Amino acid sequence: MLSRFHCDSPIYKLIRMHELFFRPLSISLLFPSSGKTIKPSYSNFSRWYVAWILIAALYHLPSFQSMGVDMRMNLSLFLTIYVSSILFLLVFHIIFLGLWYVGLVARVAGKRPEILTIFQNCAVLSIACCVFYSHCGNRAILRDKPLERRYSGWFALWKKEERNTWLAKFLRVNELKDQVCSSWFAPVGSASDYPLLSKWVIYGELACNGSCAEPSNGISPIYSLWATFIGLYIANYVVERSTGWALTHPQSVKEIEEVKKKQMKPEFLDMVPWTSADLFKTVFDLLVSVTVFVGRFDMRMMQAAMTTVHEGAKEDDLLYDQFSEKDDLWFDFMADTGDGGNSSYSVARLLAQPSIRIRNSDSVLTLPRGDLLLIGGDLAYPNPSEFNYERRLFRPFEYALQPPPWYKEEHIAVNKPELPSGVNELKQYDGPQCFLIPGNHDWFDGLQTFMRYICHKSWLGGWFMPQKKSYFALQLPKKWWVFGLDLALHCDIDVYQFKFFSELIKEKVGDDDSVIIVTHEPGWLLDWYWNDVTGKNISYLIRDHLKGRCKLRMAGDLHHYMRHSYVPSDKPVYVQHLLVNGCGGAFLHPTHVFGNFNKLYGTAYESKAAYPSFEDSSRIALGNILKFRKKNWQFDFIGGIIYFVLAFSMFPQDDTFSGHLRSFFTTVWDAFMNMLGYSFVSSAGAMLLLVAAITFVPSKVSRKRRAIIGILHVSAHLAAALILMLLLELGVETCIRHKLLATSGYHTLYQWYRSVESEHFPDPTGLRARIEQWTYGLYPACIKYLMSAFDVPEVMAVTRSNICKNGMHSLSRGGAIIYYASVFLYFWVFSTPVVSLVFGSYLYICINWLHIHFDEAFSSLRIANYKSFTRFHINSTGDLEVFTLAVDKVPKEWKLDPDWDGEPKQPQQPNHLREYPSKWRAASYQQDPVNTVRIVDHFVIQQTQN
Repeated sequence: MLSRFHCDSPIYKLIRMHELFFRPLSISLLFPSSGKTIKPSYSNFSRWYVAWILIAALYHLPSFQSMGVDMRMNLSLFLTIYVSSILFLLVFHIIFLGLWYVGLVARVAGKRPEILTIFQNCAVLSIACCVFYSHCGNRAILRDKPLERRYSGWFALWKKEERNTWLAKFLRVNELKDQVCSSWFAPVGSASDYPLLSKWVIYGELACNGSCAEPSNGISPIYSLWATFIGLYIANYVVERSTGWALTHPQSVKEIEEVKKKQMKPEFLDMVPWTSADLFKTVFDLLVSVTVFVGRFDMRMMQAAMTTVHEGAKEDDLLYDQFSEKDDLWFDFMADTGDGGNSSYSVARLLAQPSIRIRNSDSVLTLPRGDLLLIGGDLAYPNPSEFNYERRLFRPFEYALQPPPWYKEEHIAVNKPELPSGVNELKQYDGPQCFLIPGNHDWFDGLQTFMRYICHKSWLGGWFMPQKKSYFALQLPKKWWVFGLDLALHCDIDVYQFKFFSELIKEKVGDDDSVIIVTHEPGWLLDWYWNDVTGKNISYLIRDHLKGRCKLRMAGDLHHYMRHSYVPSDKPVYVQHLLVNGCGGAFLHPTHVFGNFNKLYGTAYESKAAYPSFEDSSRIALGNILKFRKKNWQFDFIGGIIYFVLAFSMFPQDDTFSGHLRSFFTTVWDAFMNMLGYSFVSSAGAMLLLVAAITFVPSKVSRKRRAIIGILHVSAHLAAALILMLLLELGVETCIRHKLLATSGYHTLYQWYRSVESEHFPDPTGLRARIEQWTYGLYPACIKYLMSAFDVPEVMAVTRSNICKNGMHSLSRGGAIIYYASVFLYFWVFSTPVVSLVFGSYLYICINWLHIHFDEAFSSLRIANYKSFTRFHINSTGDLEVFTLAVDKVPKEWKLDPDWDGEPKQPQQPNHLREYPSKWRAASYQQDPVNTVRIVDHFVIQQTQN
């Protein structure tokens, strides 16, 4: 920008050296719209946040100065250049948008720039200038030496006669550095070289062997570097926004959509972060649904009222018999999908395969795809919003098996079943079909989203949905039946469902028929665990109406696989097998907590299979100690604030407490008693936390034990918060006593910089004074307060010293806010790992020792692995073969399946006829679910004999 761009110019060499040393830092600087901007995320925020407070604390240590590193200069220089760059670029963008507004700039110039990109570019530019200053300083040319470029010394390596000279200079590192700085990074020139710009630049520090009588007129090398980068940014931005041609250019909406269609990996959502602020929204939705919808209105009543009954149990809305005449039938069951995209798609991909080949002992089994898919509730988490249904349920299934070409996402099915062209009745349709029941999460909005997306749509991916209501009955071949019950949030069926199924049993179900009952919740396990009795209508239906014809009860809700089978005895058996399989995509639940279940309806049961095993389940719970914070980083916001509230009233401690460190725990106890006796915010926070902790303990525990567990839990958090508070106070007091902090005032760094500024960055033309005048003092004020905001330890120490001398009442309200804010910035970083460790340890102890908090202890881990579904086969003899297929590890990376992409596509061919129906496969062939699936349980239920 300020130099002639030829091969021998210093700016040209500066850019070359910049490309060599700073390219990783400034990629976004040269390409302002390339999409390289760091995306805002908690991990990036944590890195910058920790780096900020760490550097702010370290630069006060004298050890760095003793090593010849003065961090004050680099920090103050960085902040000064950073503010200057932001202000300059903001003014440039405002002017550029103004030119676009009046019509002097065309095309995409009107698109506003990303503020985050500007901040990132300014940070990169400032870092580059600081690195340059650390190596070469800001010196102008030596007064007693002629202006010369010593290029030959640098290229001595390539001359045989000077190799030894180059090696000798290489060993003398300081001489080599001086030679690089004086040749490659030599000053651009002096004021006489650029008379028009002589009053608009910053001049470099003059280096003299003796005394310097005159000020420097050489332009600052740091200013040259800054101006070069700013010029590159502006040039690229102007060309890009004016002509659409540049190093990179923004894409149009149409181009972006085309790129998305050709994307090489799916856009799956992560597992739901249950231990975060989302939990409070879900709880709120639940309260609203219970009080507004379920308390005063039940959608099941509306469905019963809207149903037109034709000849009793033959009503078309609830009874489906299209499979009854088949010789045999394969069908699948899964539940609790719609959580993480990787896990949900893994199961959907297996369900969509035309067949699955599994090695079992010495043989290979081939299990065809099910003609029928049963989904047992909880279709999307954490609440049944349209976004969650579309992204967490429909998208994975559409990737696994695409809907037909005529499918429209926005279409509403008014008259179901909407059969494909050429199919006259449902029995003629030979593609896979799907029936679903709602779960408790689907009821959070009163079943509105379920009715819209399930009962008024015809396709879930490539599975046809003829279902019209939230409960149904299926007549299967060989005298088998499936009853899909809707429990809502009452854990039981309503009177209208009971009437329908009881009449169906009376009129249609034969004495030697077999019935499979599908519910969302496994009442047999949950009633045993909570020591409760629910589902009285279901129990009455099974015992007094089915009378032993219920061969299998299966459900989801618990995200694991467990099967209990009856123990033969003389007592009547109402249900032979109890099966739970909620591994359709949601987080994992433990199995060892339910290992002692053994009785239902007076019949003894024994555990036949568990996935994961009891031992693995207990081992997985250890992750709460080791991985709680990594899995639940959102909990930092809650935990950090809680700890600060507990210790809020204890800041600051007077300077006498350090003498009691010989009895540290006595000091902690004294602080605790002081909190109870004198503080208000901390004691109130502790009481609220105690009430919340006791309420948090599951109700299955007695009141006395709940109180003990809650007190111990809160005591651990309170002790940790007080210890962290005392350690922080000790560190600040130690720095104050050793004159490392609170040596002058709030603006120590700014005052130091102003004192050395004229020496290292002379300004003979008064440019800084003019800028200060033009901005009405805003420019130096911004730098002053930015440096003060950066130097958090100094602000905290100065305010603390004032409080200890004059009392808290001496602070204004603004001063108190500044003090507590500065304390919080450091206390939050120290407390968040500790609160996660304490809470994770609490969950581990509760789940493995007390067998409570099974939901909280495993939802916090957000485990996407251990997924399964159950495949059934009604064979020609009428027996029901049951295979439970599982995938131990879910892939995280996917790529376009070349077999799917290369398979010829017929315009009107149904996608279920394709050999490769799924769009994505695992990036690693060995980790693909099709190759890693295995059988974890296999048993046979024999048909009832006359």
